[in-house]
Order: sequence, then structure tokens, then C-alpha cells
Amino acid sequence: MGFAALASTSSGHAWTTGQPDYGVTRDAVLAHLTSLCAAVGLPINADFENGFAVEPEDVAANVRPGIETGLAGLSIEGSKPGGAGLHDLPLSVARIRAARAAIDASGQDVILVARTEGLLGDGTLFAAIDKLVAFAEAGADCLYAPGVTEKDDIAAIVRAVAPKPLNVLMTGPGPSVAELADLGERRISVGGALARVAWGAVQAAAQQIKDGSFAGLANAASGKSLNGIFEGFGKP
Repeated sequence: MGFAALASTSSGHAWTTGQPDYGVTRDAVLAHLTSLCAAVGLPINADFENGFAVEPEDVAANVRPGIETGLAGLSIEGSKPGGAGLHDLPLSVARIRAARAAIDASGQDVILVARTEGLLGDGTLFAAIDKLVAFAEAGADCLYAPGVTEKDDIAAIVRAVAPKPLNVLMTGPGPSVAELADLGERRISVGGALARVAWGAVQAAAQQIKDGSFAGLANAASGKSLNGIFEGFGKP
């Protein structure tokens, strides 16, 4: 960990457009990523969901226009359409290998993040590690297992995929940045957590207004501070 970057999140993007997670189409995501890459001066990693396809050749075909948006990296999940379960290991590996080939053929320096959702369901740590190691061998630059939160588990995955980095997803209170770094963690993301924080504040303030009070507006950011943020957005 040592440089700033931004990452899109499928859930956050979907919620801001009034849709559920996995409800945004490939073309809408490509348009969103094009706008993001044009608007900021920081590298952007895309949550490219499951590649918006099942078969490896279709994943590769979708990765190509993703690269053309100007991305610095993209992640491919092992989830079936709509998040309904996981692909088996051979197909999951073939999908990552196809994404790797598409990136290499483009000639662009794009980081491939391979992601398994196994720990979010009934999967085991050992099964997740087996998948991540296989993804690393298939050409992934960074490995990602949402759902790992215990320090011992994080350290175990870091050791298993070394020397390639592990991405840890922080969606709530947990180890600090310094503690994660001590475990060998080199990449941290927050997924849709910031969007959920924002929506939580909106819901609470709206409920208070419904109940007859405007007290929930007291913690709002000032217009001046927001203008300052967006005037300098993406600048080093």
C-alpha cells in the first residue's frame, strides 16, 4: 500500500440509479466507467462483476471494451448471473485466463483482479484459498476474497497467494490500515460501504423529517466543503 486509487462498485452504482446490485447492464457500466476515467486523475479499478458473461470467450469480449474506457484495472467475479451461486473451479479458471489474454492482447497495462465470493456464503477458507491460488496461476495480478475479516484468515491467504497481493474488503469496523499492513495486506477496498453509509444517513434524516424534526440535517456537509472537494477531485 502506497498510492491512491479509486474503484467503482457495482452495488453503489446500482443503488444510485435506483436498481439492485447486479441490475446494471454491461453497456451502462461501460458508460459509467468512461465518465469516471475522464473525470479524475487517479487510476480507476472497475468492479466488472462477473464479466457480464458466463463463457470465457464472452468474458474476453466484454473485457476488451472495458479496457478501452481507460481503466487501470478490473475485477472478475466467479459468480453466476445475478449472483446466483458460483461457477465450478475449471470454468472459473478458464474465465480468468480468458480475461488475462484479452488484457495482454490489448497491450495496455491493466491489472487483473480475480475474485471469489465463496467466503460470503457457506464456503470454507481452504476452498477460497484453492481458488485464489488457481487464479494466480491463471494470470491474475491481484487476488480478492470478499468476506475474509479475521486476522489469522487474512494472514493465511496472504501467505498462500504471495508474492501476488491480496485485496481485503472492509465493509464495517475491523482491523486498522496499520494492522492490515502488518499482516502483509497490500490492497484494501470498501466496496459499497461508503454508499451504504450515505444512504443510512439519508434514511435516518428522512425518517426524522417524517416524524416532524429537521434535527437530522445538522450533520450535513456544507456546500462550500463539497464544492472544494469536487473542484479538486482527482488531482494529486
